[in-house]
Amino acid sequence: MSTTERPAERYLPEPTWESEPFWTGGKQRELLIYRCRACGHWFHPPAPACWRCRSQNVGPEPSVGTGVVAAFSVNVQRWLPRFPPPYVVAIVELDDEPDVRVTSNVFGCEPEAVYIGMPVIVDFEDWGDVSIPIFRPQDSL
Repeated sequence: MSTTERPAERYLPEPTWESEPFWTGGKQRELLIYRCRACGHWFHPPAPACWRCRSQNVGPEPSVGTGVVAAFSVNVQRWLPRFPPPYVVAIVELDDEPDVRVTSNVFGCEPEAVYIGMPVIVDFEDWGDVSIPIFRPQDSL
C-alpha cells in the first residue's frame, strides 16, 4: 500500500471519558488536545490534571493541527491482512507547544519522502464512532 491511500482496516481505540474528545473531535475536523486553563500549557495524552501545575481545571481545546515529524519509522511488517505495508508511524510535535507529541501515521506521500522536521497537518479517517487523527505533508492538502 502506498502511504497516499487509506488503509482498509485498523484496530480501533476504545475511548475513555478522558480520551473521547481526541478520538471524536475529528467528526468536526478538530484535533482536540487537553489544555490547562490555569497555566495554559497543552498536554497529551489526556489526564484529569495538569502535570505541570497540578490544576484539575483542564479540558480539550482545538489544536491548530500543524506540527513537524519529530521521529518516524517505516513499518514493513504485515500486522493486519488489509493494512499492508509499507506505512509510516510517526511522532508529530505539535506547533501549539513543542513538547506535545502525538503518535500517528503520515499519509499523502511515499515513505521515503518522510523526514525529521517535515511540516505536517492533521487530517482524519472516519471509522464509525471515531475519527483517527492522521497527518499529511502540509503541502499535500
